[in-house]
Amino acid sequence: MENSVEQALEAVPFCFGQIFVRKTGDDFVLCHRDDEAHDDLEIFQDPEDAIEIAKYDDAGNYRALKTAPNLRHGWRMELRTSDRLKRALDHFYPGRLAIFSAWKTALLRITPLRETLDRQSGMYRIVAKVSDTQIDDLVADFCRSNDGCLRTILWKRDQRGAIASTRLPKEKFYPTWDQARASIQPGSPTPATGTAPAMIPLLCQEPCNLLVAACRKVVKGE
Repeated sequence: MENSVEQALEAVPFCFGQIFVRKTGDDFVLCHRDDEAHDDLEIFQDPEDAIEIAKYDDAGNYRALKTAPNLRHGWRMELRTSDRLKRALDHFYPGRLAIFSAWKTALLRITPLRETLDRQSGMYRIVAKVSDTQIDDLVADFCRSNDGCLRTILWKRDQRGAIASTRLPKEKFYPTWDQARASIQPGSPTPATGTAPAMIPLLCQEPCNLLVAACRKVVKGE
């Protein structure tokens, strides 16, 4: 599985969520996609700094969902090796490189929403009562790429293969589609390469805990 990640990381320049990665000399250089043409950025050289960069948005609000399209601006990270690059990317988007690798090698297990809801217990057991109509509306709002989540949805609504939400655009389910396009600010510069860079998708193999919690609120009428 590691080889698929290594091959993807060698295809610089590339985008990973809201991050643009290129190579300058021997260094991998990372920044927010909106900031690629800026030279007044705060410089970081430790992959562990990605933890703090990813923690808050531009307004200082805590980012509970790391794949939300609200990664803060104003930073640039310079890393010497691919191992340090992988560590940084894993801090920005925890677990997504491993999920991508498993998907590339056909080892990824994909879990339908209903299966996730049916296995909840305790205070979350009520989520199994959410209706299909409620799911359709909730997933469309919670998982949309613009202001929601940048992951590409791979899971289905149930074991019969129903689509997660009929209200989402079909591109939301295409791993080859750049979900971050919806979050790019108007007027943002085109990468200096002059051509569209490669893209490593953020994949969603099963509904997250935040979506499960949102289902509970809907059922309880909160």
